[in-house]
Amino acid sequence: MSETALPKDEAQPALDAQVAPVTAPRRGNGLAIVALLLGAAGVAAGGWGIWQVRSLQASNQQQLSQVQTLDDQSQSFKQSQQQLAARLAQLPSADELEERRRLVAQLQGDQQRLSQRLETVLGASRKDWRLAEAEHLIRLASLRLSALQDINSAQSLVQGADEILREQSDPGSFAAREQLAKSLAALRSTEQPDRTGLYLQLAALRDQIVQLAAVAPEYQLTEPASQGRPTTDTENRLSQWWEQISRYFRIDFNPDDNIRPLLAGQGLNQVRLALSLALEQAQWAALNGEAAVYSRSLGEARSVLQDNFNQDNPQSKAMLARIAELEPKAVSVVTPDLAASLAAVQAYLERRHLSADEAKASAGTPTTQE
Repeated sequence: MSETALPKDEAQPALDAQVAPVTAPRRGNGLAIVALLLGAAGVAAGGWGIWQVRSLQASNQQQLSQVQTLDDQSQSFKQSQQQLAARLAQLPSADELEERRRLVAQLQGDQQRLSQRLETVLGASRKDWRLAEAEHLIRLASLRLSALQDINSAQSLVQGADEILREQSDPGSFAAREQLAKSLAALRSTEQPDRTGLYLQLAALRDQIVQLAAVAPEYQLTEPASQGRPTTDTENRLSQWWEQISRYFRIDFNPDDNIRPLLAGQGLNQVRLALSLALEQAQWAALNGEAAVYSRSLGEARSVLQDNFNQDNPQSKAMLARIAELEPKAVSVVTPDLAASLAAVQAYLERRHLSADEAKASAGTPTTQE
């Protein structure tokens, strides 16, 4: 039994020797892996260190730039401080500032009092100007009435003067406004003549003068005398001769008492010119308010029409009717007198000036006594 066992014990080391080479390489691979891991960790640690170094360098550079910026700002602050110190050195002292403040306050008070006095003076001046304007408006209205007989313009001017007096709100202007109201009532009751319309209507009549014919029209036979029967050469010559000679005269078996010659050629043109001049003179009289000249001119025009033109002619008949309509038209009116209104306004202005002078005198008396 022991002999058989000995070989087994001897054989066991041999087996171990055979197994040992198999397990040895496995341990070498583990060590290599560990070494690789350690190398990778070292490389990672080195990279992390380099990254940390670079980040520290970047932060150092940023800090340096910030330090430079702060240094520049401190330099600018120092310069500003120096400038402020120089300006403060130039400023006056506290006592001098207090004196200047007192002088400024005194100047402001004097300026305020002066502006109040100026407003008072200007207010009185404006009222005086407005009242002087009212007086001027009344003078202008009186001039318009006397020179042009312009009722509408005079009424507007007097109304403007009354508005100025109303703006004053002065009880002393009652008498002046009362007189202005009377003048306005007189102006409103006076009718304004239409001179421009009369002038244009007469101009239209002058344009129709060229169309007027002579007293009697040319005589023409309504039917030929030889109608219905044969005619000979002698009768034809006699009819032609009679047709020619009938143009120069006519026989009227029922004549009027007033027989006038026919107008033709130069005589007709002269009559038309005389009629045109009469109407033109009436136009001038209408514009200038000359009632006598206006009536006389239209009477002359009517006489020319009646003496030289046929009254049965529609054109001359219509012109005669139109002249008869225009002849009674008024070209001149009796204008109201504004002298009383002007005197009332002037009296009000004098009373106002006297009151102002008395107020100034009473205000100046205490000052002289002091």
